[in-house]
Amino acid sequence: MRNTMETTATPGASIRTERVFERFTRKQRWEHWALFLSFTVLILTGLPQKYRTTTWSQQILATPERLYQIQTIHHIAAIVLIVLVIYHLINAIYRMSRRNLSADMFISWKDFRDAGQMITYLLFLRKDKPRYGKYSFEEKITYWFLFFGIGIMLLSGIILWFPEIITRVLPGSIIPAAMLTHSTEAIVAGIFVVIWHFYHVHFQRLNLSIFTGKMDEADMQNHHAMEYQRLTGEMPTQIEEESS
Repeated sequence: MRNTMETTATPGASIRTERVFERFTRKQRWEHWALFLSFTVLILTGLPQKYRTTTWSQQILATPERLYQIQTIHHIAAIVLIVLVIYHLINAIYRMSRRNLSADMFISWKDFRDAGQMITYLLFLRKDKPRYGKYSFEEKITYWFLFFGIGIMLLSGIILWFPEIITRVLPGSIIPAAMLTHSTEAIVAGIFVVIWHFYHVHFQRLNLSIFTGKMDEADMQNHHAMEYQRLTGEMPTQIEEESS
């Protein structure tokens, strides 16, 4: 992550210089968009197939042609997601081989301490929130939950996609088990994204860095104080708890 200087001014006002920090690269932003779109399409096309006995699902899947179209769209979105996961893993392995992969996203003991500190803060047992590095424990929970959740969905989805081939090797009971696992994990992941991820990223505070790739100095100091100090060598001066 690097920081740059941006200058803004309005007619009749003095020039103001603000430090801006690069939060996500262009590749990471495109990867996020591909994940968001493919996951959304998978949820929207998967729910009617899971709840086939409901009235709204029967209206959507009224004919065999509609069912085939929904399944085709679902499979295309699944292929996009599979390609995205393969790219993500290959890129991570390549960067590890070059010793160029940051360990910031991996879980550490500090994340457990931060979670405990946040709980005591929410219970009004302490005045200050934990100070985070590049990623907070909430962001790490989101990443690793989706990492393993998507893996489960892809594995179970491939079993459902090619049942004849799979059952040549595995017992037939793997099919209903995969069906239950696939649909349940998809619903859990969808609820998790809407309630947990959207709340922490867009409702609790409007964080647009995944779209712009940048974060301003005030947000860096308030929400990633340790990372701000590491990058600049300066102590944060705009912490919300201290200024309120």
